[in-house]
Amino acid sequence: MSAPFPTILPEIPPILPEIPPILPEAWARPARQATLGAAFERAGPGLHTGRRANVRVSPAAAGAGILFRRQLKDGRRADVPALWRYRESQPLCTALRSSDGILVRTVEHLMAALSAHRIDNALVEIDAEELPIFDGSALPWCAGIRGAGRIEQDAPRRSLRLRRPVAVRMGERSLSVEPCDHLRVSAHLALAHFPGMDWTGPVDPETFDRALAPSRSFGRLKWAVPLKLYSFLTGKPVLRGANLRTTAGIVGSRVVGGMRVPDEPVRHRALDLVGDLALIGHPLLGHVRAAHTGHELNHALVAKLMAEPDAWELV
Repeated sequence: MSAPFPTILPEIPPILPEIPPILPEAWARPARQATLGAAFERAGPGLHTGRRANVRVSPAAAGAGILFRRQLKDGRRADVPALWRYRESQPLCTALRSSDGILVRTVEHLMAALSAHRIDNALVEIDAEELPIFDGSALPWCAGIRGAGRIEQDAPRRSLRLRRPVAVRMGERSLSVEPCDHLRVSAHLALAHFPGMDWTGPVDPETFDRALAPSRSFGRLKWAVPLKLYSFLTGKPVLRGANLRTTAGIVGSRVVGGMRVPDEPVRHRALDLVGDLALIGHPLLGHVRAAHTGHELNHALVAKLMAEPDAWELV
């Protein structure tokens, strides 16, 4: 087995301090569905499988939603809608499984970028099980979406608006959503040896690209090595593609190489949350408050919300 982390931190490209808005002020609440103006492609290894994947994200018709289409080695194709009911619990990621058993994993960063950029309909074709992790951030997906452009479609855009608060809790972890006229996230995270971290802001294209998209997947190096060994011994794909090029490694009270953005870990938890909420299938209008949240709690909130239709309405 190769060394789990390189001994020298690779150079990380600088993040632009300011990203100009791509949308006029009036587009903050678009009334119509939208898709991409053109297709774009990305490729790279997955965080858990370590295997290279080629991905093509293309425009789709109004009402199609986000659809993952996996190309299998035997020539067959399997479609998996990006909806909460297809979600399957997998370690340290968000995964979807089709009705015929085909898995697509680590979809949360792309889903967050599409959601923040108000892309309602897209076809995501992939030739492997897992989407690329890149540098652990959502920046490559955002760049692809920006380059492709956004086109409004001749169909109304229906959003899920809260009528009353909904909340879930798992021990010290809590997650709630309350009525608001736009999607807003307030997140808190406390890690050992770090002061408490907080981030609050709206989820719009400019704020997402500047404040959340640069944040990377993270983890403590002392836990990564045992998980890699577990993956090797069991054959289960967990963190096989994790290294200091694809994740922010934490040692003691520091992030190796420094944080890209202030309080980077809590911002990444907010990024993942936006991607997981996108599996609702409609834009969410609500103020989400998160304390120590993760994928399991995110999906618990979505499931509870969908099980309580009196708590929301489509507008």
